[in-house]
Amino acid sequence: MMVVNFHEIGSIKEERLKFVVIPARYKNKWIFVRHKDRETWEMPGGHIEAGECIIEAARRELFEESGAVEFEVEPLCDYSVSREDVTTYGRLFISNVTKLGPLPETEIGEVRLFDDIPESLTYPAIQGLLFKVLEK
Repeated sequence: MMVVNFHEIGSIKEERLKFVVIPARYKNKWIFVRHKDRETWEMPGGHIEAGECIIEAARRELFEESGAVEFEVEPLCDYSVSREDVTTYGRLFISNVTKLGPLPETEIGEVRLFDDIPESLTYPAIQGLLFKVLEK
């Protein structure tokens, strides 16, 4: 069974955070991306690289996965995902994108704008809950 919990920023030590997820708006629509090897959609995000600060990771992932070149990124909360005996931690951001450029050569095959969260999600149990935080 998987359990997703939300935490105030600062309540989880930053060195424990491994992921960033960046729901992003562009022209009043949500940006979702599709990995080249999948047919499902996900919010921009990914791993924090060694030596990288969290905000840098969020900016890098948003650019790499969506082609966003002009945007603001703001942290919302931290989250944890627990499965069996393993718990991983990440930070949820929100972004307003004002300019999209060409999609960099990465693992992302397509970027699409949606009015609401798409039905076909890569990580539905996690992304659905993260998206609900945005509605608050």
